[in-house]
Amino acid sequence: MKNKYNINDFNFHYKIETRWKDLDAFQHINNAVYATYIESARVDLFKRWGIPGTNTGKSIIMASLKINYLKQLKHPSSLIIGQRVSRLGKTSFDIESIIFDEEQNAVCQAIVVAVCFDFDSQKSVDVYESIISDYEG
Repeated sequence: MKNKYNINDFNFHYKIETRWKDLDAFQHINNAVYATYIESARVDLFKRWGIPGTNTGKSIIMASLKINYLKQLKHPSSLIIGQRVSRLGKTSFDIESIIFDEEQNAVCQAIVVAVCFDFDSQKSVDVYESIISDYEG
């Protein structure tokens, strides 16, 4: 099967290693762990955008996560998670993430719908300029 995803199509790259504890009973990486890998990469974007990791003031909350599994992943593996802002709305945006293996084959594809949120007012707010810049860049 031809790989339809190219790592060069993603502006942001996050490297991560699989861990022995990530294995399931079938000795491949458990499907639930992919969400954790994607979360780690997403937190790296939050730092880039100046989003503090607190529950006060300016923040981002996740509205949904959809993962499409493309192939099994064995341990140990070195992974690169390619990310890009793929859609902008008024208060929400999408982050597309692809987990690539050592040969740069796509292992899974995910879309996170995120909402810009002000914890102080408990309301969604307009998408932050730093995110808009990464979408337009």
